[in-house]
Amino acid sequence: MNTFAKLTAAASLALSLATVPAHAGAVLDHVLDAKTLKVATDANWAPQSFMNEKNEMDGFDVDVAKEIAKRLGVGVEFVTPGWDIITAGNWQGRWDMHVGSMTPTKERAKVFDFPAVYYYTPAAVAVHKDSPTVGLIDLDGKVVGATATSTFEAYAKQDLTLDAAGAPAFEYTFKPKEVKSYANSTTAFDDLRLGDGVRLDAVVSSLPSIRDAIKAGYPIKQVGDPVFYEPLAVAVEHGDKELSDKIAEVIKAMQGDGTLRKLSEKWYGVDYTIVK
Repeated sequence: MNTFAKLTAAASLALSLATVPAHAGAVLDHVLDAKTLKVATDANWAPQSFMNEKNEMDGFDVDVAKEIAKRLGVGVEFVTPGWDIITAGNWQGRWDMHVGSMTPTKERAKVFDFPAVYYYTPAAVAVHKDSPTVGLIDLDGKVVGATATSTFEAYAKQDLTLDAAGAPAFEYTFKPKEVKSYANSTTAFDDLRLGDGVRLDAVVSSLPSIRDAIKAGYPIKQVGDPVFYEPLAVAVEHGDKELSDKIAEVIKAMQGDGTLRKLSEKWYGVDYTIVK
């Protein structure tokens, strides 16, 4: 090998090493080697994440995940396990991270690291459009639906702890007779749309999801003001500080250059990336 070739090879090696952290953790190292970030999210929770008419994953969370992968210099692959499976932890390498609007709490922090909060969203209550419900207090003793193991379900059961930084205080505004658990908010809305009190009297969900369901033609309406506001974060399992640090760095850059704000306005029509 001549001198020029040796210098070229050395420069190429230095450049390749510069793109990979010197002490990448197991998950980050695997992501960079495979050139693919495997992300868990929900396939049926518009406008956060859903299958579009092209049978492709779409939505706010999906766009955020795609941007994270892009800034890591890798492709992205989506998997759609149930919410209860995601929040149980013990992922065993089936996916690398979760971008699906998870609220960081002390209980969840026993299993996960939350590298960065990427937006804040109001939780609200929906009833059938024919419901005589005027205020949230009218839902005392009623049957309420919510996604299993979600903060919405915890609120309905009056067992919600929002101990993440930046989470505003809240109050319980009604006490249901029964709380029914669902795989996601859409399946709960499907029961609610059958009629007032047929299977459900109300659903607790994110306000954007309620508005999206109404836009899609569901015969439901919001009742009362938002019941709580929650910071929502990227989640990874414990054990890879390098991955957590890299994600935090990427989200900070997305906040700084306005990317997150633009994505929020694209999907929600408002900027949910700052605390209101």
